[in-house]
Amino acid sequence: MKKTIALLILFVSSNIFAEYKLETVIEKLDFPWEAVFISKEEILLTELPGKLKKINLKTKKIIEIENVPKVLFRGQGGLSGIVLHPNYSQNGWIYISYSKKVANDQNTLVVDRLRITNNSVTDIENIFSAKALRNPPVHYGAKMAFLDDNSLLITSGDGFDYREQAQDLDNHFGKIVRIKDNGQIPLDNPFFETENLKDIFSFGHRNMQGLVVLSDGRIIEHEHGPQGGDEINLIEAGKNYGWPVITYGIDYSGALISPFTEMKGMEQPLLHWTPSIAPSSMMIYEGTRFPNWTDSLFVSALVSRDVRKIKFLEDGNLDEEILFSELNSRIRNIFESPDGDIYLLTDKANAKIIKVNPI
Repeated sequence: MKKTIALLILFVSSNIFAEYKLETVIEKLDFPWEAVFISKEEILLTELPGKLKKINLKTKKIIEIENVPKVLFRGQGGLSGIVLHPNYSQNGWIYISYSKKVANDQNTLVVDRLRITNNSVTDIENIFSAKALRNPPVHYGAKMAFLDDNSLLITSGDGFDYREQAQDLDNHFGKIVRIKDNGQIPLDNPFFETENLKDIFSFGHRNMQGLVVLSDGRIIEHEHGPQGGDEINLIEAGKNYGWPVITYGIDYSGALISPFTEMKGMEQPLLHWTPSIAPSSMMIYEGTRFPNWTDSLFVSALVSRDVRKIKFLEDGNLDEEILFSELNSRIRNIFESPDGDIYLLTDKANAKIIKVNPI
């Protein structure tokens, strides 16, 4: 499955001659995190405090879904990821990830699947609870993506204070997990026949908040570094991505985390950013409303307050372009409509949904 992609980026440029104009569609959102389209005009949107909202982007009507499970809204925790089952139109399954308080004031990442009937949650089932109990409410990962066989990938972050455990296979700190759509573990997972956790797909990650599956089956993930060392990785089953043994970043104190950026048996990123841009979501643009952008990877960013458009070139190199920096806003999410429209979701309180329109 692996396709070698060089680390060289040919150039990074700002989009001086814009191909777009920006339109604010929805305002006054409360710590939104992710959105999915359930029709051509309607989305389901998660907000960290534990609200799930159905929003019609044309009429601007907002309905708050009832009976949403209670979440731990503290630090970086809350109601986070949302994806639809590949057969959602037939089975109605919706998948959400969130932080949950457990015994002894600890917390962890969980994933539920549910249906919505008459604007209320029904048929809720817990399908994953991370073996990653923590005290600080940070570094959950919480992104999800389906593979072609309807198995579900879940990113489970390193919990910040537990980073060394990202190298151990008896926990879910710093792991990508693969389960079936009902929570069972696929027999072909890389560690299924071992004494390790059988749902682990890859390990040695930090805080992964971008995850996409390309049309050819390749899995692309990005994760926050500390100070510098944000990464985009090509994910393969059973591979070790190095954190915290190898890294291109340093600790927030300025201390060295590791003297190594490479080590045998550990994967190198496709690219890394230093200083950190704080990547927050990722999509592969499949539409045609912006024909020059089709098949490009888009990475939203919090610290750099922009979006990076990354193109995989035929010679194996990467071309990176900076977009939407004129907003001067932390961009929490970027997502595409069924018609090929592009939307941006800004971060924190009083957040907005912004539509990108072609000129």
